[in-house]
Amino acid sequence: MIPIVVIINAGAGCGYAADWTEQLDAKFRANGFEAAITLAESGADMIATAQAAVAAGAAMVVAGGGDGTINAVASALVDSGVAFGVLPLGTLNHFAKDLRIPLPLDEAIANLAQGAAALVDVGEVNGRVFLNNSSLGLYPDIVRDREKQQRRLGRGKWLAFAWAALAALRRYPFLSVRLSVNGERHARSTPFVFIGNNEYVMQGFNIGERARLDAGQLSLYVAQRPGRLGLVRLAFHALSGRLAEQKDVDVLLATEMDIETRHKRLRVATDGEVTVMVTPLRYRIRRGALRVLVPRPAGAAGDPAANSAGPFLSATGSE
Repeated sequence: MIPIVVIINAGAGCGYAADWTEQLDAKFRANGFEAAITLAESGADMIATAQAAVAAGAAMVVAGGGDGTINAVASALVDSGVAFGVLPLGTLNHFAKDLRIPLPLDEAIANLAQGAAALVDVGEVNGRVFLNNSSLGLYPDIVRDREKQQRRLGRGKWLAFAWAALAALRRYPFLSVRLSVNGERHARSTPFVFIGNNEYVMQGFNIGERARLDAGQLSLYVAQRPGRLGLVRLAFHALSGRLAEQKDVDVLLATEMDIETRHKRLRVATDGEVTVMVTPLRYRIRRGALRVLVPRPAGAAGDPAANSAGPFLSATGSE
């Protein structure tokens, strides 16, 4: 049995209980793992558990939950070399989908044993890591309002989001930003700035996906001044990763960028979680900083280099 550390988001509303943990443990054992399972109550608990696992020399740390949970655990593993396993138990699961990690639980656990480890990029803003994207302006405001409605009024996530978007429509907010990208400076008055970890693909049926997470680039999407109805459209497109298909959005690629505003502090969303940061905001890409277990391509068994997602190592940590 291979010992691993498994961190599950206990507050995701999925009804995890003691018997569920026992069932999960049995699934891991069936795949050759001896799992130390933790049901974490908060992001801080997830990060602390992951940090302790790294310090103890864990060969693999697994996160189970949505993109926020995956982000929290991954932030403790960046540049550690520890293999990172993903159990996509959330609603959107953008990171898992872009890496083609299976969504069904049994298949995701099997991937930990049968897959290969890819070195993928992570984005960073003022020291905070993001795996999918970061945003300023409209979307962080909507998320903050949505969370207030969920907490105070007991509304569901999507109903609260709709009401928050309507409130943003009434406010019609804009953010004045100065962008320093690729040696050039750009001034914009915009409702929305979106920064992706690598480039989002907007072709055919792949709208909102990323073809690769190891190109070493940030993608910057800046919305021009739309009308009021355009604000709601942008919010929903941002949530689904469909910004670049909009004609009134500028797109740039860079390895790092600075964003300044007249505000000393600004709400910033990273993988759906909102925090207040001191400006200026300094973004950079951290290339190959996270070692993630992903499916091995058909016919590539025994040939780790054949996988296009990046350099690979065996799942147990040895080359």
